[in-house]
Amino acid sequence: MKYLEGRKYVIQAIFIAIGAVYLIKLFYIQVLDDSYKTAAESNAMRRVVQYPFRGLVYDRNGVLLVENTPVYDLMVVPKEARAIDTLEFCRLVGLTLLEYREKITAAKKYSYVKPSPFLQRLSNTEFAAIQDNLVDFPGFYINARTVRSYPHSSLAHALGYIGEISPRQLEDSTYHGYRQGDYLGISGIEREYEKYLMGKRGVKYTMVNVRGIEKGSFKNGAYDTLSEAGQNLVTTIDLKLQEYGEKLMSGGKVGSMVAIEPSTGEILALVSAPYFDPSLLTGKELGNNYMKLLRDPAKPLFNRPLMATYPPGSIFKLAQALIAMQEGVLTPETGYPCNWSLVKCSHRHPYPANLNIAIENSCNPYFYQVFRSVVNRGKYRNVYEDVRQGLDNWNKHIKTFGFASSLDIDLPGEKKGLMPSAKFYDRIYKRDGWKYPTIYSVSIGQGETGVTPLQMANFAATIANRGYYYKPHIVRSVGEKGKPLPEYLVKNYTSVDPMYFPPVIDGMQMVVEKGTGRNASLKHIGVVLCGKTGTVQNPHGKDHSVFIAFAPKDDPKIAIAVYVENAGSGANAGAPMASLMIEKYLTGTIKTKYRQRWEADMINGGFYKWGD
Repeated sequence: MKYLEGRKYVIQAIFIAIGAVYLIKLFYIQVLDDSYKTAAESNAMRRVVQYPFRGLVYDRNGVLLVENTPVYDLMVVPKEARAIDTLEFCRLVGLTLLEYREKITAAKKYSYVKPSPFLQRLSNTEFAAIQDNLVDFPGFYINARTVRSYPHSSLAHALGYIGEISPRQLEDSTYHGYRQGDYLGISGIEREYEKYLMGKRGVKYTMVNVRGIEKGSFKNGAYDTLSEAGQNLVTTIDLKLQEYGEKLMSGGKVGSMVAIEPSTGEILALVSAPYFDPSLLTGKELGNNYMKLLRDPAKPLFNRPLMATYPPGSIFKLAQALIAMQEGVLTPETGYPCNWSLVKCSHRHPYPANLNIAIENSCNPYFYQVFRSVVNRGKYRNVYEDVRQGLDNWNKHIKTFGFASSLDIDLPGEKKGLMPSAKFYDRIYKRDGWKYPTIYSVSIGQGETGVTPLQMANFAATIANRGYYYKPHIVRSVGEKGKPLPEYLVKNYTSVDPMYFPPVIDGMQMVVEKGTGRNASLKHIGVVLCGKTGTVQNPHGKDHSVFIAFAPKDDPKIAIAVYVENAGSGANAGAPMASLMIEKYLTGTIKTKYRQRWEADMINGGFYKWGD
C-alpha cells in the first residue's frame, strides 16, 4: 500500500511539472515574446470581390453603343477602422466630419465586420490622390470595378442605365446573390438583359498587415476564383438611322418614331422626344442628373414609344376596313356617301365609290358607315344587345393586330393601350344605355381608343406582311454569334385573311401618290411607298400629326410610325418625316435639293407653317 501511495505522489508531481511548463510557455508567448502578435497582425486575410466586366452593347452593324470605364470604390470594414485621425481622413477624401459620420454609421448598419462601399465611383485622378495615404487609415481599401460609358449620345431610352442596388431590392429574394454596393440594370436593355450582361463575380484572398498593406495572395491563390465577363449584346438598332431620327425630332418637339424591319420584327430606330444623352446617367453625378431630368416639365425620362398612349386617328381606318372585309360586310368595290350629317369630313373630295378612294381621301363618313356595318349586324332584336355583341366581336379582331395588349418587346415599361368592349361601355352608360351613335368616334380612331407608337409601327409592319407580324424586339443576339430569344422568331397572325390586305395596301399607295400623304412620296428614288396619314384631335391645343408607312410596296424593308404632338395635320409633319427616314435607311442619304429643304424644315420646325 505504501508503494502505491508513493506512485500517486510521483504522478501528481509529473502533472504539476507539465502544467508549470505550459504556464511558463504561455507567459513567455503572451507577455515576453511579441513575435506571434506581430505575425498575426502581419497576416490578416482580406476577401476582395472581383467585379466582372459587364457585357458590351453593339448596333446591328457592329458599332459599339455601350462600353465599360474603370472606376474605384473606397471600401471600409468598420471593425478595422478604429483609432484613425478622422479629420485628416476627411481632408484627404474631401468630406466634412458630419458626412464621414453618416457614411461610417451606414456601413456599420450594414455590417460591422464585412466590407461595404464608403465612397463610390472615384475617378483615376481621385484614386491617385488618396492611394498612397490609405496606409495610415486601417480598415479602408480600394476596390476596382467598371461603370458604363457611351461613345455616342443617342438611344438613351432603349439602352437604359445601371445603378446601385437598393435596400428594398436586397431584401427581395428575386435579387438573391446581390450585395450592398452592387450595380444592376435599372431601365432599358440594361434591366431587361441583366442576367446576360452582369457576368459572374470572382473573389481574391490577400494577406494584409495591420496598416492595410497587401503582403501577397493567400496560399498562392488556391482559393481565388476568377470573375467571368458578361455576354455582349448585338442590338437591332441602326445607329445612323437612330441619330437621324433624333435629329429630325430635335428642337423641342414632343413625340415618337419607331421603325421596324417587317420580315423580322427587328426595331431599326426607337426615338422618344425629348431625349437626353445617356452619359448623364453614369458616374458620380448620376443622382443629381437624374433628379434634373425627373423635374424637367418636358419629361425626357418618359419613354413615349412604349409608354405614351394616344388615339390613333385616321390610320385606324385601315384596321376597320380589314375587319369589315373579314366579316363580309365590305368589299373593295363598296361605296358610301360622304355624308357630313353623320360626321364631319376633313376636306371636300370626290365621291368615295370604292375602298381605294375612301382610303386615299381619308373619308370620315365612309368609315363611320363601315364600322356601323360591323357593329350593327341585326342579329338580335334588342338593338342594345346587337351592338354589344357586334362590338365584342370587333374587339376580338382588333386585338389580333397587337392593339390593347402587350407586344412583349424586350424592354420594360410597355403599356397595353385601350380598345373598348361592351363591358367597358356598360360601366360608363349601364348595360342598355348606349348604342352605335354613342361610340361612332371609334370608327375614325378617336374616342375611347389608345395605342402606343410601338403598336402603330407594328400595325404598319403587319400590313406590309399581309397579315402577320413578328414581335418587335431590340436585341438581335445574345453573344456575337447568338440568336434572339425564341419568342421573337414566331409569326403572329391576325384574324383577317391575307386575301383582304392587297386592297388596303393599294389604297395606302394612292394616299401617297394622289391623296393626303403626297408629302411622303419617294418617286424620285423609284420606291413605291405605302402610307396613311392621321390627324388626331387634341382638346388641349393643336392637333397631333400621325403617319404610318412601309416601303418598298412589294418587298418591304422598313415599316415606320411617326407621331408628333401638336404638329397639326399628318401630311405636314408625320408624312415628310417618315419618308425622310425611309429614304435615309434605303439609300443612306437625302439626295435632291427640295428634299434637303424639307429636311431642314423638319429639323428647325419650319413645317409648322406649312398648314398656315
